Amino acid sequence: MFVIAHTTEGERAEILEALIVIIQVSLALFSISLVLTWLAAGHVLAPLVTMTATAQTISETDLSQRLPVRGSGELAEMAATFNSMMDRLETAFDTQREFVNDAGHELRTPITIIQGNLELMGNDPEEQRATLSLVMGELNRMSRMVNDMIVLAKAERSDFLHLTVVNAAELTKELFTKAKALAGRDWQLDEIARGQVVVDRERITEALMNLAQNATQHTQAEDTIAIGSTIAKGKVRFWVRDTGEGIPLPDQKRIFDRFTRAVNSRRRLEGCGLGLSIVKAIAQAHGGQVLLRSNLGSGSMFTLILPLDPPQEGFVHAAYPHRRR
Repeated sequence: MFVIAHTTEGERAEILEALIVIIQVSLALFSISLVLTWLAAGHVLAPLVTMTATAQTISETDLSQRLPVRGSGELAEMAATFNSMMDRLETAFDTQREFVNDAGHELRTPITIIQGNLELMGNDPEEQRATLSLVMGELNRMSRMVNDMIVLAKAERSDFLHLTVVNAAELTKELFTKAKALAGRDWQLDEIARGQVVVDRERITEALMNLAQNATQHTQAEDTIAIGSTIAKGKVRFWVRDTGEGIPLPDQKRIFDRFTRAVNSRRRLEGCGLGLSIVKAIAQAHGGQVLLRSNLGSGSMFTLILPLDPPQEGFVHAAYPHRRR
């Protein structure tokens, strides 16, 4: 018999030692991976943490907080979008705050006038009639102011306009007829557009009457006020021009702001400075604009420029079924 004996004790020890080394290395690599992953996740999520902290510091009195924009990745784009959104919100809040402050200031004046005259009113019937007439005038002015503010508040709503197909020539003649009743001036009809337009008839009438009323307040009886319209290059233009006192250049840049009136106006106390703001809001709601051209001492011209197509896509096919985009 030939017998061979081999002991495996040494090999088993080597295998066990190698297994221990592998486990130790794996544990070390796993620990290092966890640390690196935690650091990488912290770096990646840092903008989100910053955004959360920034959002928590934003209040109705402080909208100035912004996120730092670093790099050009998706998170940087998200931070830029967040900052842009905050810019719009801050602008909107500032505008509303300014509007409320201006409205309060404008309303305080007639309230003070009414209160003061009622407190001083005596028992004389003639004095009482005069005080009552003044109070009613101030109340009417407050009512017009509130109505104007309601119009401006509605201008941002989707149902602000009720668009219809309107004959431009008929609308222009109607505007001219209504404007002539505002005051005794040398009224003229410059030009009449020929064609169909899609507009809110009542809002356009309101805008042009505001412009005509504004023209009467800055002209004398012998001055000329003209109204006209034309259609060209896919746009309809309605304008009101006058030969009155004109508007200084510094005022031209802010004349469409709310509660703003021309500094040189001799009738500064008439109105509340919302008429031209309403005109601008109506033009923008139609997807158009209002332009001013004026020279001090030689008159002004306000032009309402509107697209022939309405701003709502759905209305285009209803009003003009033959059109295809």
